Amino acid sequence: MNHYKNLFHKDYFLFLATGMLNTFFGYALFSFFIYLSFHYTLAVFCSTVIGILFNYKTIGGLVFAHQGESRFVPFIAVYALLYSLNVYGLWQFESFGIDDKYIAGAILLFPLALLSFVLNKFWVFKN
Repeated sequence: MNHYKNLFHKDYFLFLATGMLNTFFGYALFSFFIYLSFHYTLAVFCSTVIGILFNYKTIGGLVFAHQGESRFVPFIAVYALLYSLNVYGLWQFESFGIDDKYIAGAILLFPLALLSFVLNKFWVFKN
């Protein structure tokens, strides 16, 4: 029973709400850059760089109650990994003939958001 109590810890709900905001923000940026005809690697890069600045404040401050810049370098490392996985995923979709970057990017949102939560909770902002 204790396992289920931990499952519903406030961190998960705060991360979910904040994650939805961050995901919408990041996907909107990605879509905007795709609309401007950026190559998907550049669109992901630009949206990731802008997202890092926005997400550090929301995830660090709102979800994990962390103030300050001491965890910024590990946070950037997480987003470098997420960038790489996102680009790889988009490339894989393209290699399977799915050329619509809007759809491919949307499909990648959930697994990348989940990985972001795990890495941020247990590595970047661990107590």
